[in-house]
Amino acid sequence: MRHKKISASAFIFAVLTAAIFCRAQSASTHLPAPMDWSAEQDHRNLMEQLGIKTLRPGADGMNPHAANYQNTDEAKANPYPDLPDPLTMKNREKVTTPEMWWQQRRPEIVEDFDHEVYGRVPKNVPKVTWEVTGIIRTNNGAVPVVTKHLVGHVDNSSYPPISVNIQLTLTTPANATGPVPVMLEFGFDFSRFFRGTNRFGGTNAFRGFGAFGGGLNWQQLVLSNGWGYAVIVPTSYQADNGAGLTKGIIGLCNRGQPRMPDDWGALRAWAWGASRALDYFETDPAVDAKQVGIEGLSRYGKATLVTMAYDPRFAIALVGSSGKGGAALFRRNFGEQVENLTGTGEYHWMAGNFLKYGGPLTPGDLPVDSHELIALCAPRPVFISYGAMSGHPGAEGTWVDQHGSFMAAIAAGPVYQLLGKKDLGVPGNYLTAPMPPINTALTNGDLAWRQHDGGHTDAPNWPAFLEWADRYIHGPLPVLRPLSQTQ
Repeated sequence: MRHKKISASAFIFAVLTAAIFCRAQSASTHLPAPMDWSAEQDHRNLMEQLGIKTLRPGADGMNPHAANYQNTDEAKANPYPDLPDPLTMKNREKVTTPEMWWQQRRPEIVEDFDHEVYGRVPKNVPKVTWEVTGIIRTNNGAVPVVTKHLVGHVDNSSYPPISVNIQLTLTTPANATGPVPVMLEFGFDFSRFFRGTNRFGGTNAFRGFGAFGGGLNWQQLVLSNGWGYAVIVPTSYQADNGAGLTKGIIGLCNRGQPRMPDDWGALRAWAWGASRALDYFETDPAVDAKQVGIEGLSRYGKATLVTMAYDPRFAIALVGSSGKGGAALFRRNFGEQVENLTGTGEYHWMAGNFLKYGGPLTPGDLPVDSHELIALCAPRPVFISYGAMSGHPGAEGTWVDQHGSFMAAIAAGPVYQLLGKKDLGVPGNYLTAPMPPINTALTNGDLAWRQHDGGHTDAPNWPAFLEWADRYIHGPLPVLRPLSQTQ
């Protein structure tokens, strides 16, 4: 058998390539393995970092006979009635101009939320590269639509043991004459479980969910306005539990190791993912990226408000039943408490430093509160949505503290006014203003409120939201031709 001769240059190239490969393999084998802790272990580690021995127990929302059953008595709900003034700086100087707000006071508030509440997005967050993995043309109701399945691949070259991919779908009217506004929802895309079928309209996430008496669901209402809609799956890039903090995007940035006390929690990570979706929208000619809204319910309502507060590119928000950690005041003792957020079941939403306020500090020691999170959204429009506490079939209950969010929206009003916008327009201050009747929309201002008579959902508030949002967001009306004529 004759051996082929190899040139000197080819031999040198082969040797160098092998050396580089061996070095890369050696480097990867020296990377620390991701920690595989339970939420309890990770929670204990944070307590040790902070020097905290014990935390106060949270409220029990289920057992009325429990000693720590949630408080639902308004007479006991405001143990810390004095809120931080969003228009008073730390040196006690009053903010009197928009310039003072933008240049001095707003950065102070952001820093407090970063350090004490939601955590910091690290400077080394890797790049996201978007891939369109599928395009399907179908109808949603009467509107022909195009749905794109996308995956945001997060660069994990700095730490290959953790892989992170963001799941996103984008649906736009097929017959749009130009770029359209889009509502981005934190949610789930059930169509991924039904590949090769037209169930849920082929690719329409949550189709059939959130319909109004058998009428249009929220996606169809959005389409009827000439808008598109998108659904991002936050748990695809950060798990909703403490055991996932050494995995996902938080774990990738920390090379699989536990968080430091001011590192970001899941809420801030989910908001980061929404911002990366908006990065993609800015490159898609079907989307008017300057008219993208954000929406979510419950814990995703919290993430919605955090997203809106931190990313000024989002144009409008529908914040659904967000409760503590969202629009409800931390200082309130009604329903869920701060101590619930600092326990092992929910602490992963927050920065580690937040644990201090479940012991030894109190909610009254927080340098900021949720009215200032709402104020960070100004001057952009925010609609705060809740269900009824009681007295209606399937009522939402008291856990989410509807009144505490109403108070926060009122207390955020002075910042909107300073920036030339309208507040809720209710009489009295946040402690004395009466709650409006159920199903009464306060939509005359740039802050809006409506409490519907349903349960833990924002579905009944979509029509009121869209009617209000038409003042701000404008899309071309779709041409309702059959799908066969659009292909």
